[in-house]
Amino acid sequence: MIEYLKYFILIYGGLFAITNPIGAVPVFLSVTRDLGWKERREIATKTAITVVITLLVFALIGQWIFKFFGSSTDAFAIAGGILLFRMAMEMLSGNISTVKISREETEEFSGEAVTLEEVAIIPLAIPLLSGPSAITTVMLYTARSHQIFEKALIIASIIAVGLTAWLILYFSSKIQERLGRLGIKVMTRMMGLILASMAMQMIINGIRGAFGL
Repeated sequence: MIEYLKYFILIYGGLFAITNPIGAVPVFLSVTRDLGWKERREIATKTAITVVITLLVFALIGQWIFKFFGSSTDAFAIAGGILLFRMAMEMLSGNISTVKISREETEEFSGEAVTLEEVAIIPLAIPLLSGPSAITTVMLYTARSHQIFEKALIIASIIAVGLTAWLILYFSSKIQERLGRLGIKVMTRMMGLILASMAMQMIINGIRGAFGL
């Protein structure tokens, strides 16, 4: 039981660091700055649901994607680790990674007249929270899980991350007031450090598996 709890915390912690919903707070407030509290709550809810659905879909079909493209999990781990490391380096500078979303995209959506659904799905859910790195990670986790209970814990972790993202976006104004931009940058750097270690481990595991070391 303790092993499964540790596994859940490992998956949840990794996904939380990758999605980094705290770092997404300034972007959320920027693209919803002209909206009222009700609209922001609706966007937060739709964003969280989209994140969960996106990650669940790729977690469940990941193995078929590997087979279709003839890619091994080891090769995917190396490529995913490199992508994750690049993202971590950008986060260590206190910025939202351009692997997720560019500054131009943020300005585009904050300045355009778009529907609530558009804002919730793009850019907030995809690619800001459930971007390439998060998708790659859940696919690898699922491909390397051999027990049904482990797969169930991955699904539970995805749902937990979605709920956490919803809570953070729901209370984004208060979080911004309490932490301030400096506090959010510090948190982003901490997440970046965690991601850097995760990325290196993914690359090491991929190289070991690929070359039988």
